[in-house]
Amino acid sequence: MRDLILLSFTALCLAAAIRHPFAGLLTWAWFTLMTPHQAAFGVYGVPLNVIIAGVTIGSYVVSGEIAKFRFDVITILIILFAGWLTLAQAFSLSPENSAVYHDRFIKTLLFVLLCAQMAAGKLRFNALVWTMVASIGFFAAKGAAFTFATLGQFRVQGLPNTVLEDNNHFGIAVATILPLILYLRDESVRPIVRRGLLALFCLAIVAIIGTQSRGAFLSLIAFSGFFWIRAKHKFAILAGLVLVMAPAIAFMPGKWTERMSTIGEATQDASFMGRVDAWVINYKLAVEHPMTGAGLRNSYEKEIAQSVDIERAARAKAAHSIYFEVLGGAGFVGLLIYLTLFATAFFTSWRIYLSRGNEKLAPWKWRFAYYAQMSLAVFAIGGASVSLEMWDGYLIVIALIAALSKMSVADGKPVGYALREARLRNWRGRKRLKQLLGEGENPA
Repeated sequence: MRDLILLSFTALCLAAAIRHPFAGLLTWAWFTLMTPHQAAFGVYGVPLNVIIAGVTIGSYVVSGEIAKFRFDVITILIILFAGWLTLAQAFSLSPENSAVYHDRFIKTLLFVLLCAQMAAGKLRFNALVWTMVASIGFFAAKGAAFTFATLGQFRVQGLPNTVLEDNNHFGIAVATILPLILYLRDESVRPIVRRGLLALFCLAIVAIIGTQSRGAFLSLIAFSGFFWIRAKHKFAILAGLVLVMAPAIAFMPGKWTERMSTIGEATQDASFMGRVDAWVINYKLAVEHPMTGAGLRNSYEKEIAQSVDIERAARAKAAHSIYFEVLGGAGFVGLLIYLTLFATAFFTSWRIYLSRGNEKLAPWKWRFAYYAQMSLAVFAIGGASVSLEMWDGYLIVIALIAALSKMSVADGKPVGYALREARLRNWRGRKRLKQLLGEGENPA
């Protein structure tokens, strides 16, 4: 039954995508973040996400919306990073092994690139934010309910056979959307929606604690610290965080406290030291191949790991670090591009937030920039302990910042600027342009 419902709804979404490409992008985002097809049975293994991607890209081209494609620094860095990953794949030490991960990463970057271009206007922008929050938030609420039902005796996991199945991955993903939940709450007008988002925020904190992940708990602490430092009403915020976190922590069993207490004893933890060994191996592979690295995830190959450090290769586990995964897979140059992308998105959102005094800048834009900064900072900290460099969630935040920067630049231009600029690049004429850009803009 669930297969029939999923297929029927997907068919409706694809029909809408033929006329409206952004409907396809939202469906693509839903499948990417929530992976509903993994929870079905009859459609398990059917490449619905590939079909959705194909229809969306085809509609994006045929509709003429591709004519609005605009380059900005973040977009250029995404393209540059994808190109460098392709170059790294060409020089991979084990092409067959790394090809799977290269293909996956390139598809993710293509999706993110489309998000940066198509999330134009407040309605589309917030629709994409809602899709992300609802997709991850559903599992966060479910995880909180599981924690309450089991009295915290078992770890909260993500959906099986997905990138967020691991408790560490899931916890950090939930921590990353906490600022976005607050953004949507600030933007919501209806009291019932605001209360619902506040409830989701509290449940998400419980779910993070319920994962029993030390990395996720550090991300939660990082979020609390960033939020408190930058908040105006510091004592009220502190009291609210304590009211949510203190009971949740007190509710957890003794083994949870014991596990969290080992954060300060990492050097005595065999699991953590196995990660350190993997970090060293990735670093040594990058030293031997500084330009392109060894190829994505090739450090997991026993023979390749032994070629640089035979002693550590016997103890090494997964790197569990977005930085070392990129370093070992794409070399120092690849890591530099990756970090530059991160830094550019962070400081772009900061610049937009600092422009909040500009009367031409809509309040919702600097509010999102404020929370997006926080989201990226939380993921950057949590990402040091997980292999989530290919996760779409944080990359969508970066794409939204890119989309926001283009809208913010247009705010400072004279009326009719966007229409005049598009006329120079679109061959379909003024009538079609007005449909694409919106009827509310009058040419100067």
